[in-house]
Amino acid sequence: MTHSGKQYLFVSDFDQTLSFNDSGLVLSKLIGVDGFEDRVKGLAQIHLVQQGGELAYLLLHDPEFRCVRKEHLTAVGKQIRLKENIDLLSDALRDLNGNEFSFHVVSAAPEEVIQSALEGIVPPGHIHGTRFRYSASGEIESIVRLPAGYGKVVVVDELRAQMKIGHDSVVYVGDGSSDIHVMLHVNRLDGLTIAVSENKYLTPIARRTILSEDASSVLVPLLEDLFGWTAAQIRSFFQSRGLTLQEWDKIRTDSITLSRPSLQAQPTIQ
Repeated sequence: MTHSGKQYLFVSDFDQTLSFNDSGLVLSKLIGVDGFEDRVKGLAQIHLVQQGGELAYLLLHDPEFRCVRKEHLTAVGKQIRLKENIDLLSDALRDLNGNEFSFHVVSAAPEEVIQSALEGIVPPGHIHGTRFRYSASGEIESIVRLPAGYGKVVVVDELRAQMKIGHDSVVYVGDGSSDIHVMLHVNRLDGLTIAVSENKYLTPIARRTILSEDASSVLVPLLEDLFGWTAAQIRSFFQSRGLTLQEWDKIRTDSITLSRPSLQAQPTIQ
Protein backbone atom coordinates (compact mmCIF):
# COMPACT_ATOMS: atom_id res chain seq x y z
CA MET A 1 0.00 0.00 0.00
CA THR A 2 1.43 3.40 -1.03
CA HIS A 3 0.85 6.35 1.32
CA SER A 4 1.03 9.96 0.21
CA GLY A 5 0.87 11.21 3.80
CA LYS A 6 3.20 11.10 6.77
CA GLN A 7 4.70 8.11 8.53
CA TYR A 8 4.23 7.83 12.30
CA LEU A 9 5.46 5.54 15.07
CA PHE A 10 2.62 4.37 17.34
CA VAL A 11 3.86 2.73 20.54
CA SER A 12 1.67 1.14 23.21
CA ASP A 13 2.35 -0.44 26.58
CA PHE A 14 0.69 -3.84 27.14
CA ASP A 15 -0.37 -4.66 30.72
CA GLN A 16 -3.54 -2.70 31.57
CA THR A 17 -3.15 -0.64 28.39
CA LEU A 18 -4.13 -3.21 25.78
CA SER A 19 -5.28 -5.63 28.48
CA PHE A 20 -7.22 -5.62 31.74
CA ASN A 21 -4.85 -7.95 33.58
CA ASP A 22 -1.33 -7.80 34.92
CA SER A 23 0.74 -10.58 33.31
CA GLY A 24 2.42 -11.40 36.61
CA LEU A 25 -0.88 -11.84 38.41
CA VAL A 26 -2.17 -14.23 35.74
CA LEU A 27 1.11 -16.16 35.83
CA SER A 28 1.11 -16.48 39.62
CA LYS A 29 -2.41 -17.94 39.52
CA LEU A 30 -1.40 -20.34 36.74
CA ILE A 31 1.49 -21.81 38.77
CA GLY A 32 -0.33 -21.60 42.11
CA VAL A 33 1.76 -18.91 43.82
CA ASP A 34 -0.01 -16.56 46.24
CA GLY A 35 0.80 -12.99 47.23
CA PHE A 36 2.08 -11.66 43.90
CA GLU A 37 0.85 -8.10 44.53
CA ASP A 38 2.44 -8.03 47.99
CA ARG A 39 5.77 -9.16 46.51
CA VAL A 40 5.62 -6.42 43.88
CA LYS A 41 4.72 -3.84 46.53
CA GLY A 42 7.66 -4.96 48.65
CA LEU A 43 10.09 -4.58 45.74
CA ALA A 44 8.69 -1.11 44.99
CA GLN A 45 9.14 0.00 48.59
CA ILE A 46 12.83 -0.90 48.70
CA HIS A 47 13.49 0.43 45.15
CA LEU A 48 15.42 -2.72 44.28
CA VAL A 49 14.31 -2.90 40.64
CA GLN A 50 13.17 -0.49 37.94
CA GLN A 51 9.44 0.15 38.20
CA GLY A 52 7.72 -2.31 35.87
CA GLY A 53 10.55 -4.84 36.12
CA GLU A 54 9.28 -6.59 39.26
CA LEU A 55 8.02 -9.71 37.46
CA ALA A 56 11.36 -10.23 35.71
CA TYR A 57 13.14 -9.98 39.07
CA LEU A 58 10.80 -12.52 40.66
CA LEU A 59 11.26 -14.95 37.78
CA LEU A 60 15.02 -14.81 38.27
CA HIS A 61 15.28 -14.69 42.05
CA ASP A 62 12.11 -15.87 43.79
CA PRO A 63 12.29 -19.65 44.47
CA GLU A 64 8.53 -20.06 43.95
CA PHE A 65 8.79 -18.61 40.42
CA ARG A 66 11.85 -20.61 39.36
CA CYS A 67 9.60 -23.34 37.97
CA VAL A 68 8.40 -21.03 35.16
CA ARG A 69 9.32 -22.08 31.62
CA LYS A 70 8.64 -20.57 28.21
CA GLU A 71 5.48 -22.67 27.79
CA HIS A 72 4.04 -21.16 30.99
CA LEU A 73 4.51 -17.65 29.58
CA THR A 74 2.85 -18.63 26.30
CA ALA A 75 -0.08 -20.12 28.23
CA VAL A 76 -0.45 -16.90 30.23
CA GLY A 77 -0.81 -14.94 27.00
CA LYS A 78 -3.84 -17.03 26.03
CA GLN A 79 -5.47 -16.26 29.40
CA ILE A 80 -4.96 -12.50 29.28
CA ARG A 81 -8.20 -10.58 28.95
CA LEU A 82 -7.62 -8.08 26.16
CA LYS A 83 -9.45 -4.83 25.59
CA GLU A 84 -11.99 -4.76 22.80
CA ASN A 85 -11.13 -4.04 19.15
CA ILE A 86 -7.33 -4.16 19.23
CA ASP A 87 -7.59 -5.69 15.75
CA LEU A 88 -9.65 -2.69 14.57
CA LEU A 89 -7.04 -0.33 16.04
CA SER A 90 -4.23 -2.18 14.27
CA ASP A 91 -6.11 -2.17 10.97
CA ALA A 92 -7.03 1.53 11.19
CA LEU A 93 -3.44 2.55 11.92
CA ARG A 94 -2.27 1.13 8.60
CA ASP A 95 -4.00 3.97 6.75
CA LEU A 96 -5.34 6.72 9.02
CA ASN A 97 -6.34 9.89 7.18
CA GLY A 98 -3.88 8.91 4.45
CA ASN A 99 -1.05 8.41 6.93
CA GLU A 100 0.64 5.19 8.04
CA PHE A 101 1.22 4.42 11.72
CA SER A 102 3.68 1.62 12.49
CA PHE A 103 2.14 -0.17 15.51
CA HIS A 104 4.66 -1.42 18.12
CA VAL A 105 4.20 -2.72 21.66
CA VAL A 106 6.90 -1.84 24.22
CA SER A 107 6.38 -3.40 27.63
CA ALA A 108 8.15 -4.94 30.62
CA ALA A 109 5.82 -7.95 30.31
CA PRO A 110 7.57 -11.11 29.06
CA GLU A 111 7.81 -11.13 25.28
CA GLU A 112 6.28 -14.63 25.05
CA VAL A 113 3.19 -13.44 26.94
CA ILE A 114 2.59 -10.49 24.63
CA GLN A 115 3.26 -12.44 21.43
CA SER A 116 0.85 -15.16 22.54
CA ALA A 117 -1.87 -12.67 23.55
CA LEU A 118 -1.61 -10.56 20.37
CA GLU A 119 -1.02 -13.42 17.91
CA GLY A 120 -2.47 -12.51 14.51
CA ILE A 121 -2.92 -8.86 15.51
CA VAL A 122 0.59 -7.44 16.02
CA PRO A 123 3.58 -9.05 14.23
CA PRO A 124 6.14 -10.66 16.60
CA GLY A 125 8.83 -8.31 15.27
CA HIS A 126 6.79 -5.33 16.49
CA ILE A 127 6.61 -6.64 20.06
CA HIS A 128 9.39 -5.51 22.40
CA GLY A 129 8.94 -7.10 25.81
CA THR A 130 11.24 -8.56 28.43
CA ARG A 131 13.40 -11.14 26.70
CA PHE A 132 14.95 -13.97 28.68
CA ARG A 133 17.86 -16.28 28.04
CA TYR A 134 17.02 -19.92 28.79
CA SER A 135 19.30 -22.75 29.91
CA ALA A 136 19.39 -26.15 28.22
CA SER A 137 16.85 -27.40 30.78
CA GLY A 138 14.43 -24.60 29.87
CA GLU A 139 14.98 -22.63 33.08
CA ILE A 140 15.15 -18.83 32.88
CA GLU A 141 18.87 -18.10 33.13
CA SER A 142 19.20 -14.33 32.65
CA ILE A 143 17.63 -11.23 31.14
CA VAL A 144 18.58 -10.17 27.62
CA ARG A 145 16.44 -7.01 27.61
CA LEU A 146 14.02 -5.35 30.02
CA PRO A 147 12.03 -2.39 28.59
CA ALA A 148 10.96 -0.79 31.88
CA GLY A 149 11.26 2.81 33.01
CA TYR A 150 14.00 4.57 31.03
CA GLY A 151 14.50 1.35 29.08
CA LYS A 152 11.32 2.20 27.17
CA VAL A 153 12.86 5.50 26.07
CA VAL A 154 15.79 3.61 24.55
CA VAL A 155 13.51 1.25 22.58
CA VAL A 156 11.31 4.09 21.29
CA ASP A 157 14.36 6.09 20.16
CA GLU A 158 15.78 3.02 18.40
CA LEU A 159 12.50 2.47 16.54
CA ARG A 160 12.24 6.12 15.56
CA ALA A 161 15.81 6.08 14.24
CA GLN A 162 15.13 2.91 12.23
CA MET A 163 12.06 4.50 10.66
CA LYS A 164 13.97 7.77 9.98
CA ILE A 165 11.09 9.93 11.15
CA GLY A 166 10.95 13.17 13.13
CA HIS A 167 10.50 13.37 16.89
CA ASP A 168 7.03 14.88 16.44
CA SER A 169 5.87 11.75 14.59
CA VAL A 170 5.78 9.58 17.72
CA VAL A 171 2.62 8.60 19.63
CA TYR A 172 2.92 6.78 22.97
CA VAL A 173 0.06 5.16 24.93
CA GLY A 174 0.47 3.93 28.51
CA ASP A 175 -1.24 3.48 31.84
CA GLY A 176 1.17 3.56 34.78
CA SER A 177 4.17 4.95 36.58
CA SER A 178 6.61 2.91 34.47
CA ASP A 179 5.52 5.02 31.48
CA ILE A 180 6.51 8.36 33.03
CA HIS A 181 10.06 8.49 31.61
CA VAL A 182 9.01 7.73 28.06
CA MET A 183 6.03 10.11 28.16
CA LEU A 184 8.20 12.98 29.39
CA HIS A 185 10.66 12.17 26.59
CA VAL A 186 8.00 12.07 23.87
CA ASN A 187 6.37 15.27 25.17
CA ARG A 188 9.70 17.12 25.17
CA LEU A 189 10.13 16.26 21.50
CA ASP A 190 6.57 17.40 20.59
CA GLY A 191 5.08 13.94 20.16
CA LEU A 192 1.63 12.89 21.39
CA THR A 193 1.19 11.03 24.69
CA ILE A 194 -2.04 9.34 25.76
CA ALA A 195 -2.80 7.95 29.22
CA VAL A 196 -5.48 5.25 29.49
CA SER A 197 -5.82 5.31 33.26
CA GLU A 198 -6.28 7.83 36.05
CA ASN A 199 -2.82 7.21 37.50
CA LYS A 200 -2.11 10.34 39.55
CA TYR A 201 1.50 10.54 38.38
CA LEU A 202 0.78 9.93 34.71
CA THR A 203 -2.31 11.99 33.88
CA PRO A 204 -0.64 15.37 34.62
CA ILE A 205 2.10 14.40 32.14
CA ALA A 206 0.07 12.88 29.30
CA ARG A 207 -1.26 15.33 26.72
CA ARG A 208 -4.54 13.39 26.59
CA THR A 209 -6.25 10.90 28.90
CA ILE A 210 -8.74 8.40 27.44
CA LEU A 211 -10.75 6.12 29.73
CA SER A 212 -12.39 3.27 27.83
CA GLU A 213 -12.61 -0.52 27.71
CA ASP A 214 -12.17 -0.31 23.93
CA ALA A 215 -8.59 -0.14 22.61
CA SER A 216 -9.67 1.68 19.45
CA SER A 217 -10.78 4.67 21.56
CA VAL A 218 -7.20 6.02 21.44
CA LEU A 219 -7.88 6.84 17.79
CA VAL A 220 -9.98 9.77 19.01
CA PRO A 221 -7.04 11.98 20.13
CA LEU A 222 -5.07 10.98 17.02
CA LEU A 223 -7.85 12.17 14.73
CA GLU A 224 -8.55 15.23 16.88
CA ASP A 225 -5.08 16.44 17.85
CA LEU A 226 -3.01 15.35 14.85
CA PHE A 227 -5.49 15.94 12.04
CA GLY A 228 -7.99 18.43 13.46
CA TRP A 229 -11.08 16.31 12.83
CA THR A 230 -14.40 17.48 14.24
CA ALA A 231 -16.56 15.41 16.58
CA ALA A 232 -18.97 14.72 13.70
CA GLN A 233 -16.15 13.41 11.50
CA ILE A 234 -14.87 11.18 14.28
CA ARG A 235 -18.32 9.74 14.95
CA SER A 236 -18.71 9.03 11.24
CA PHE A 237 -15.28 7.34 11.19
CA PHE A 238 -16.30 4.86 13.90
CA GLN A 239 -19.71 4.28 12.34
CA SER A 240 -18.02 3.32 9.06
CA ARG A 241 -16.28 0.56 11.04
CA GLY A 242 -19.42 -0.73 12.69
CA LEU A 243 -18.99 1.09 16.02
CA THR A 244 -21.13 3.77 17.62
CA LEU A 245 -19.43 6.47 19.67
CA GLN A 246 -22.15 6.23 22.28
CA GLU A 247 -20.66 8.32 25.07
CA TRP A 248 -17.90 10.90 24.79
CA ASP A 249 -17.58 13.05 27.89
CA LYS A 250 -14.74 15.53 28.11
CA ILE A 251 -14.10 15.85 31.84
CA ARG A 252 -11.55 17.86 33.74
CA THR A 253 -10.97 16.53 37.22
CA ASP A 254 -9.22 18.57 39.91
CA SER A 255 -8.00 16.50 42.84
CA ILE A 256 -7.63 18.79 45.85
CA THR A 257 -6.59 18.16 49.43
CA LEU A 258 -6.98 20.94 52.00
CA SER A 259 -5.65 20.99 55.51
CA ARG A 260 -5.59 23.52 58.30
CA PRO A 261 -2.02 24.28 59.42
CA SER A 262 -1.37 23.60 63.06
CA LEU A 263 -0.85 26.68 65.20
CA GLN A 264 2.69 26.88 66.41
CA ALA A 265 3.44 28.44 69.76
CA GLN A 266 4.78 31.97 69.34
CA PRO A 267 8.11 32.68 71.00
CA THR A 268 7.79 34.52 74.28
CA ILE A 269 9.47 37.92 74.31
CA GLN A 270 11.22 38.53 77.59
